[in-house]
Amino acid sequence: MNKSRVMRVFLDNKFHLPMLYFCFSSAVSSSLYSSSCQLQKQFHQNGMHKTGDVILGGLFTVNLFSADPDLALTSEPQLPTCYSFDVVGFRQAQTMAFAIEEINRNSNLLPNVTLGYSLYDNCLQLGIAASLSLVSGQEEQITLEERCRGTPSVLGIVGDSSSTRSIAISSLLGLYRVPLVSYFATCSCLSDRQKYPSFFRTIPSDAFQVNAMIQILKHFGWTWAGLIISDDDYGVHAARSFHSDLGPAGGGCLAYTEILPWGDDPAELRRIVDVMRKSTARVVIVFAHKSRTINLMKEVVRQNVTGLQWMASEAWTLADVLQTPHFMPFLGGTLGIAIRRGEIPGLRDYLLKTRPDLHHDNTAGNSMVRVTRFWEHTFQCRFAPPPAGWVEAGGELCTGQEVLENVETEFLDVSNLRPEYNVYKAVYALAYALDEMLQCEPGRGPFSNNTCAHLQRLEPWQLVHYLEKVNFTTFGDQVSFDENGDTLPIYDIINWVWLPDGRTKVQNVGEVKRSAFKGEELTLDEDKVFWNFESKQPPRSVCSESCPPGTRMARKKGKPECCFDCVSCSEGKISNTTDSMECTSCPEDFWSSPQHDHCVPKKTEFLSYHEPLGICLTTTSLLGTFICVVVLGIFIHHHKTPIVRANNSELSFLLLVSLKLCFLCSLLFIGRPRLWTCQLRHAAFGISFVLCVSCILVKTMVVLAVFRASKPGGESNLKWFGAMQQRGTVLLLTSIQAAICIAWLVSASPMPHKNTQYHNDKIVYECAVGSTVGFAVLLGYIGLLAVLSFLLAFLARNLPDSFNEAKLITFSMLIFCAVWVAFVPAYINSPGKYADAVEVFAILASSFGLLVALFGPKCYMMLLRPERNTKKAIMGRGTTM
Repeated sequence: MNKSRVMRVFLDNKFHLPMLYFCFSSAVSSSLYSSSCQLQKQFHQNGMHKTGDVILGGLFTVNLFSADPDLALTSEPQLPTCYSFDVVGFRQAQTMAFAIEEINRNSNLLPNVTLGYSLYDNCLQLGIAASLSLVSGQEEQITLEERCRGTPSVLGIVGDSSSTRSIAISSLLGLYRVPLVSYFATCSCLSDRQKYPSFFRTIPSDAFQVNAMIQILKHFGWTWAGLIISDDDYGVHAARSFHSDLGPAGGGCLAYTEILPWGDDPAELRRIVDVMRKSTARVVIVFAHKSRTINLMKEVVRQNVTGLQWMASEAWTLADVLQTPHFMPFLGGTLGIAIRRGEIPGLRDYLLKTRPDLHHDNTAGNSMVRVTRFWEHTFQCRFAPPPAGWVEAGGELCTGQEVLENVETEFLDVSNLRPEYNVYKAVYALAYALDEMLQCEPGRGPFSNNTCAHLQRLEPWQLVHYLEKVNFTTFGDQVSFDENGDTLPIYDIINWVWLPDGRTKVQNVGEVKRSAFKGEELTLDEDKVFWNFESKQPPRSVCSESCPPGTRMARKKGKPECCFDCVSCSEGKISNTTDSMECTSCPEDFWSSPQHDHCVPKKTEFLSYHEPLGICLTTTSLLGTFICVVVLGIFIHHHKTPIVRANNSELSFLLLVSLKLCFLCSLLFIGRPRLWTCQLRHAAFGISFVLCVSCILVKTMVVLAVFRASKPGGESNLKWFGAMQQRGTVLLLTSIQAAICIAWLVSASPMPHKNTQYHNDKIVYECAVGSTVGFAVLLGYIGLLAVLSFLLAFLARNLPDSFNEAKLITFSMLIFCAVWVAFVPAYINSPGKYADAVEVFAILASSFGLLVALFGPKCYMMLLRPERNTKKAIMGRGTTM
């Protein structure tokens, strides 16, 4: 079963493997029972080896390409030929060798244990073959105990540099719990502990790299960005993280997501760059390998697409090939995520010791290019005869005595150690885990029956157990692994500077990291950032501009969530923050400001003494009261004259007092309603008018009685209309209205009320009548008395006196009834304060009507026609002018 799974990995990854490691599969599987394992074929690939008590493996990309031979003419598949030497990959391999030698010199770490190494060039395609060779060994025959079990050739492997290869290798090695500690594989998919139980890494996963980019986007307010990815695990998983995390974490979204083609596809590249050029997104994130990015940038230059802010993933953020005068007019100001830079003291001195004569190995093809390829690449010479299959060397012959320090080579540049720093930490992680494992006290071990591991019989899964718990600090950086095998993440933020003289500089402008205590932290020095724009300021990259306070965001149909319209908040609602999703309603007594960005107290409305309408009504009321006082004074002054005495002076005086009360009660309807004014206004109005109308009714009845008494046999009618009877009638009729008012106030008293039905933005203060029936009965009773007075006065209108009181009463009652008949519909249809104004107007109009109609002619006669103020003139027997 395990053997078939191994074969499936081979087939799925399409590697041409010339050998089958039956020794490895039988050594780790219990299905075979032979006492020895036979190596079917040697793995002859570039490598570096050093013996030791414990061997650590390494996989590095020293050659960038491989060419498959013509397999059709051979009886068995052959290994591809590797070419195109990579100095950086070779430096990484040398860094691992340096770290192991440094550990061997350290008496405090792994004392009495010597570490060895087996480092292979994966040549971009041979990672699985190399990893199998590392764990199975190279001996021709290994004699094992029963069931063919034994300690593997290496206990742990540092590698690989690619996420895709690491997935394939870790899938295989994870079956047997062989630890693989990668220094460059960032795919977040490798954090799946179920699929990759023995995978660790000293580089943060792409999930954190994506989050770091999102933090930068959020910092500069870039909510609208384009995403370009490579068509592999590295790019695809990053795209998934962007799509799932960009909105919740950064409040942004992607304008487009494009996949770079494999190889050179001009048509597809033109289409992708055309999408970028037409998009409104000014920020472009490229999550791809350097080789894919170069082709994209060539098309960007060809189409002259400028004005973009580029963000680079760690795979190409330090690519020298793009930092040239040809590309920098377009790529200047690029912000990139870079692996943490580290200082490794002593590494340069170690690299200077690299010489062909110091790295000899007589086994053909079993040296990491025997250092000769590095030498030939560095000094542009060749050894004689040239190595078999080596096609790049040319020029003069190499002597091997060339001085490495005299040439300008990237190999010796240790000022910007990033992947090398991760290799260094990976080696030390394995060493610390091994040291902890060997310090185990028998009987206190973590394995079954509290056992410990033994140096002579170490198992890879035992080292995995200790790797999960490793925790150490190197050059100030803490190294430990979480439950998914990921290290504490930290990235540098890099900025590409285009200098005035045409040179380029890559500078560190910040860092983003996650700590166990503070969570994620972004540190950015904006003053150091170079912006490749005329404004020298960060660009704006948003689909829609921020919605100011007073508006809310309304999503555009069919568009990403970052594209929206700004809709003004409706009346009574506000938003006081930028980019508000919803408008909130103001409290009950508040309303939205004109800008809809805050709530203001609602305007209050009532019939006020300070507004023109209130001032006019108040003035009129006081004027009416003053006139009543003047008329009363005139009547008192002329109380002995016939015109005053002939019309029952006592009722006249009482009528004037009641009219004065009518004028004054109108003042209760002006001003902000209070409880006492609401309760008093209608009661005072009702009682005052009933008193007034009662006096008029009694006067009318007295006039009729006197007229009838003047006829034969009518003297008996006067006994019913004496002074006492008149006072009693007025008191009785007024008491009925008082009873109605008391019943109304007790059962359903009028109350102050804040009415918001008329205007949403105003509070109309009014008096709720409490009981409509009570109010109707009050008005109805006044109307009944007024109609009765009108009818009686109308019947007595043709009395033969020169001065007929009945005519004046008829006219006054006609005015009174007309006013109040018109009042009812006007009152019902008048909102708010205008209802009070209508009622005050009706009170004043009817009061003035009664005052003028009843007392105007009399005052006229007393003041301007005193000769008519005689008994004869009043009775019609005197001469008049």
